[in-house]
Amino acid sequence: MAEAVIPRSRAQVRQERRRALGPFAALTHLALLAWTVLVVVPIVWTFLASVKSEDEIFGDAWSLPAVLRFDSWGRAWEQAHIGQYMINSVIVVACGTFGTMLFGSMAAYVLARYSFFGNRAVYLLFVSGLAFPVYLALGPLFFVVQNMGTLPVVGPFIGLGTHGGLVLVYIAYSLPFTVFFLAAFFRTLPGAVAEAAFVDGASHARVFFQIMLPMAKPGIVSVTIFNVLGQWNQYQLPLVLLNSDRQKWVLTQGIAEISTAAGYDADWSALFAALSMAILPMLVVYTIFQSQIQKGLTAGALK
Repeated sequence: MAEAVIPRSRAQVRQERRRALGPFAALTHLALLAWTVLVVVPIVWTFLASVKSEDEIFGDAWSLPAVLRFDSWGRAWEQAHIGQYMINSVIVVACGTFGTMLFGSMAAYVLARYSFFGNRAVYLLFVSGLAFPVYLALGPLFFVVQNMGTLPVVGPFIGLGTHGGLVLVYIAYSLPFTVFFLAAFFRTLPGAVAEAAFVDGASHARVFFQIMLPMAKPGIVSVTIFNVLGQWNQYQLPLVLLNSDRQKWVLTQGIAEISTAAGYDADWSALFAALSMAILPMLVVYTIFQSQIQKGLTAGALK
């Protein structure tokens, strides 16, 4: 006769983990505390510097501002065109992430759930992209995107100096990690559900979009957040592919322009205000989806 399983509380789970770790539990907490300080302190300092005067920034770096000055946020938004750059970043990252998740999830699903000749070779080809630094491809990539601009009809939308060209490159560079992450996740999903749908007459596309994709939601959300963070913080690719027209610059190019245009005479409070504007959306996204990220990272390991 099977014994009833008694659900454990979170406190009991934490106690069991501490007993399993033994003396290493204290070292684990100490490492997490040190990591938290290393991450939180620079962010808080950046926000404080954005509301300080120039004298306060270059005076006592750890002092609190005498008066909160938000005029630097206005200068960064209007005079440094950070608002336009942020809109461009939102458009490029939204399109890049959508394309990455659409094509990446379909490729990962097929590679994980279907057996065919060359399956392993195609999967390894995708994964090998993880070991290819973006710096090595900047030169060839420039000429590839330049030639894409000569294509009839679509060329003006995907060539150099266009958001379309940058989006395609973002998708290409995000696919290896997306396929690697989601292929492992799709392998953990039960096959009986898909088989039952096929018996009921569902097509392969319907099984993927209406059954398997919702079941993979924790993994989808996790890898989406990682792709958003990676593309939002990207600097080298826009610098090479989107450097001709300032109206199309993304946020990282605008921030670099503030810090380098005037050398030591740069508007430092506006620079920190621009950095704060770049950090805030990512903090909001991570705060909202942090539980889904944790579920996605642990689901594959627990199944």
